[in-house]
Amino acid sequence: MALTHPQDALFSGEKPFPVIPYCEHFAGSEKLITKALELQNKMGGRFDITMDCEDGAETGKEKAHAEMIVRIQNSELNQHKMSGVRIHDYSNAHWKQDVDIIVPGAGEKIAYITIPKPTKAAQVKEMISYIQDAVKKAGIKREIPIHVLIETHGALLEVEEIAALPWMQVLDFGLMDFISGYHGAIPASCMKSPGQFDHELLRRAKAKVSAAAFAHGVVPAHNVTLDLKNQYQTYADAKRAHDEFGFLRMWSIYPTQIQSIVDAMQPNFAEVVTGCDILIKAQDANWGPIQHDGDLHDRATYRYFWELIQHAKLSAMKLPEEAEKRFFS
Repeated sequence: MALTHPQDALFSGEKPFPVIPYCEHFAGSEKLITKALELQNKMGGRFDITMDCEDGAETGKEKAHAEMIVRIQNSELNQHKMSGVRIHDYSNAHWKQDVDIIVPGAGEKIAYITIPKPTKAAQVKEMISYIQDAVKKAGIKREIPIHVLIETHGALLEVEEIAALPWMQVLDFGLMDFISGYHGAIPASCMKSPGQFDHELLRRAKAKVSAAAFAHGVVPAHNVTLDLKNQYQTYADAKRAHDEFGFLRMWSIYPTQIQSIVDAMQPNFAEVVTGCDILIKAQDANWGPIQHDGDLHDRATYRYFWELIQHAKLSAMKLPEEAEKRFFS
């Protein structure tokens, strides 16, 4: 009997939840983007890179910066095709130019496009429509996943509407701009831990972003750790973001933060092994209900464990040989 792959058996006819790396590393200059790609290749594609047009481009050199990103996206250094681009925000005159250069130039390669600082869902809708038109004009057949930064009061108020827009893959929470929008009511100390997790207004905002993301089948991504070289602080922040608020992704702004984020968010190895055993039994049973260690399992738990072991694979966790052969060969 031919064995049905879990992706075909468990998500037939519906959109599966995105399984993407836990870490998203930001780089703006050509030097830092190149170094990030070299590290990504060395680590075997364990994290995404966001090439930044917004904060990365020098004033007056926005066009040249976008063209540089296209050149690197199309270079041999971009081995894993796991690099997105953050364009300028809606209020900036250069955002359409970013799209006009990047989509036709590297639309087949870019992993996603990140939209920063919207204040209304209507702005995001307009920007996505413009990206979609650019994709169509360029003759590109794929959808380009969209990430949106929730970092203003207006975006937080309309986060459900934003999460429901087409091509959405990630909602990013932007801590520092959000705090700035409180005009001193939230102290600067809350840009770091423990305040960023303990202040009631920030807890409410993070929970709202995460809940909206899951309600619409997109990934919630957490803000950066400002303490660049303290790897344990990055680990602790990523762990709290994941365990307390459900974030499945976090930004890195310094290379040593990458592994700490992956370590904090990746699945428990023992649970991964159990999940592999359950999925193998389920596949042998043609995805009907099974018993495992005295517990009943069906398609609901199969979906959970399938996503779990996909994340484990992305994190470079070593899977049991039989699971590797059946599901990833």
